[in-house]
Amino acid sequence: MKKILLATAAALALGTAALAEPVKIGVAAEPYPPFTSPDASGNWVGWEVDFMVAICKQAAIECVITPTAWDGIIPALTSGQIDVIMSSMSITAERAKTIDFSDKYYNTPAMIVTAKGSGITADPAGLTGKIIGVQVATTHEAYTQKYFAPVAAEVKTYQTLDEHNQDLAAGRVDAVMGDSIAMDAFLKSEAGMACCEAVGAVADDAEILGAGVGFGLRKGDPLLATLNEAIKAIRADGTYDAISKPYFDFDIYGK
Repeated sequence: MKKILLATAAALALGTAALAEPVKIGVAAEPYPPFTSPDASGNWVGWEVDFMVAICKQAAIECVITPTAWDGIIPALTSGQIDVIMSSMSITAERAKTIDFSDKYYNTPAMIVTAKGSGITADPAGLTGKIIGVQVATTHEAYTQKYFAPVAAEVKTYQTLDEHNQDLAAGRVDAVMGDSIAMDAFLKSEAGMACCEAVGAVADDAEILGAGVGFGLRKGDPLLATLNEAIKAIRADGTYDAISKPYFDFDIYGK
C-alpha cells in the first residue's frame, strides 16, 4: 500500500501557501483504515491522507493534520480548534444545519458483517433479536437506531470501529454495521478472515446515510470554493484515480 507520511502536528508545505496560517485538517484520532490511521512512528497514512496531500497541493495551501476525537470533531470545527474536517464524514442534511460541506470526494455503501455462517441478513428481519454493534455518533448509528433498534435485542455503541470489530470477533455482538470499504479492510485482516463475513449492504436511506463523503467547514468559510475546485481538478487530471489505484480495485467515487 502506498504510504505518504505526515508528521502529526507538523505543517506540510505544499506549494505556495494561499493562506496566512496552515489549514488545520481535523482527522478522527481513532484509526480508520484504509482511510486514515497512524503508523508505528505516529505518522498518518491512508487513502484520505494521500487525497489530502493532492488537494492541498492543487489548492496551493499549507495543511497540517490535527487528530481530534470523532465524537467531538464538529464542535472542534465550529469552535475554531480545526479548520476542516477530513474524516470520512457523510454529507447529511442534519449535519449541514451546523456546518458546510464540500462536494463529495467518495461514496460507498454501508454493510452488515456477522460471524461466518450466522444466517443473519442485512435487514430488520435478519437482525430481529440480535445484538448489533455500531460506532457512536455516525450515520451508521443513526440508521441502526431507526431501522434495527426496534427489533434488536440490543444496540451496543463503541467509540471506534476497531472496538466493535473486536467484539464481533469475540462473539459479544451478533452483527456490526459500517462502511463497506472500512469493513472490507477488517475482513481481509487475519482476525476478520478467521471469524467473519459480510452479509450484504443495507437498504439506502439518503436522508440518514447521506450523499457521499465531503470535507466539513465552518458556515460561510470561503475555503469551501477552493476545496471544491481542487476536487474537480484532481478528478479531471487523473490524480484521483492514481491515488486510489494502490488501495482499491473499483471506483470509490460512486454515484
